[in-house]
Amino acid sequence: HFLKSIPFALDNVQELFSQGRIAVELPELKKAIEQVVASGQFEPFDTERGAQSLLTVRIHSFSYKKGGIPPDPSGNGGGFTFDCRFLHNPGRYEPYKQLTGRDEPVINFLQHHSKMGEFLNDVFRIVDEAVENYIERSFTNLMVSFGCTGGQHRSVYAADALAKHLKEKYGVALELEHIEQEKKNWINK
Repeated sequence: HFLKSIPFALDNVQELFSQGRIAVELPELKKAIEQVVASGQFEPFDTERGAQSLLTVRIHSFSYKKGGIPPDPSGNGGGFTFDCRFLHNPGRYEPYKQLTGRDEPVINFLQHHSKMGEFLNDVFRIVDEAVENYIERSFTNLMVSFGCTGGQHRSVYAADALAKHLKEKYGVALELEHIEQEKKNWINK
């Protein structure tokens, strides 16, 4: 959330400087702001460009125990695979056993009792660089997979979060598959 607010903050500070509404002289701050703006580092990505690109990002959740890492149908030999098993597992507690990473109690658990947020920030940073590079180079496929023990809680939540992030930030074509959950028609006993 903080990173998303930076472009707006930069615009606001520039506007204050241009209108002379800052009561004290801050030449070094003004110079630093100008350098950050000139770098373009915080410019939002053109989602229309992403939507018109050739890139399709395939995102999977899977179970290491039941099926293992999914094959890459593009023939490129795979992509990123992130292991969610180190994160606190809601599936170890009775109230969550029949739920998935899409259910509100599990979402709350992962957001408040695990390091899921930190993990996803790192994933977004890594995958964003690949997506931007692949769009620039006119690549057609990128695969990102999230695995956990049963493919039910952590990996489902992480795959959904990445899909939402990429859709909002880049507008690229997405294919989202929750391998274990789709096999069970989302019914967990």
